[in-house]
Amino acid sequence: MSDTAADVWNDFGRFHLDRGSNPPEPEKMKWGFWDGEPGDEVLGDLAGRRVLDIGSGTGRYAVHLARACGAVVDAVDGSPTQHQRALARYGEDEPGVRFILADIFDHLQREEEPYDVAYAMHALGFIDPHRLLPALASRIRPGGRLVVSVLHTNRNGLGPSSTVSPRPEDVRLGDEGMLTTPMWVC
Repeated sequence: MSDTAADVWNDFGRFHLDRGSNPPEPEKMKWGFWDGEPGDEVLGDLAGRRVLDIGSGTGRYAVHLARACGAVVDAVDGSPTQHQRALARYGEDEPGVRFILADIFDHLQREEEPYDVAYAMHALGFIDPHRLLPALASRIRPGGRLVVSVLHTNRNGLGPSSTVSPRPEDVRLGDEGMLTTPMWVC
């Protein structure tokens, strides 16, 4: 993440830590904002599979996949406050989940064993795809899956960009305002 994006996610995490707010436990993966969407099934059979959660935030999807599907998940987030939220919610000993505070690029360089599945739930847009996609290419097993959700239309009705470059986007802090961060919307 850029320094600005890192600062935004630290501020976002601090905002929610200070209020003790957490999203509800998911019953399934929720890739967008509407009912009737695909869920966990898009990731394939995860029982015993090694899974990478990119930008895991509160860790709720990583925990869901470990509990409901038997996945072994590395939940990686670069924000100390988002990581702290995950640990406050689930602790360090959640079966099947390893919460990792790290820049995703540093993590991918350190990790020797490839993943069966990697996913980014609403996080891909905050990471330079020119760097991330090549970094992931060698870290996902042949025949593995990469599944992501991306911004379709922002709060102002602006759709994807025709260029692969970041633009300013807002992240809501409840009813208390917005934080602005660079986001790759392509």
